[in-house]
Amino acid sequence: MKKQRYAGFWIRFLASLLDTLFLALPVGILIYFLSDGNWFDFSQYKQNIMMAMSGNTHALDKQPQTSLRWELIFEVSVLLVTMLFWKRWRGATPGKKFVHIKIVDAKTLQDIDNRQAITRSFGYIASTFAFLIGFIMVAFRRDKRGLHDLLAGTVVVYEEE
Repeated sequence: MKKQRYAGFWIRFLASLLDTLFLALPVGILIYFLSDGNWFDFSQYKQNIMMAMSGNTHALDKQPQTSLRWELIFEVSVLLVTMLFWKRWRGATPGKKFVHIKIVDAKTLQDIDNRQAITRSFGYIASTFAFLIGFIMVAFRRDKRGLHDLLAGTVVVYEEE
């Protein structure tokens, strides 16, 4: 029997980066247009960037106004799209699929269930609010599990060839 290979920090980071491009960005663009531009004040972002590029140290003093309602719609949409991919591609998103890794149950190494998917998704919040330590711990654990994995009973592994 072949030994299971756990996916480490950098490969998971790359998968997340790809998911941002292939999942979150398109959903964000769609939500921005559905909000008729009311999700956030894009002109303020442009102004801040221009000020920062000109060396103005007060470039970030005024932050763009955002709509909490549209932000929540975006976050829930990304969560639902991610969970749909986990179901369809047996624990993988486009980024994970591209780098040949997937999320499985930590004990059985089988597909995750809905409870684990939801717990893992909310576990990202805990991993983030703990100064990203929940993600960084992947680099230091032998089983390469982050806080969100521990909470959900999941592990990220390389797909079998």
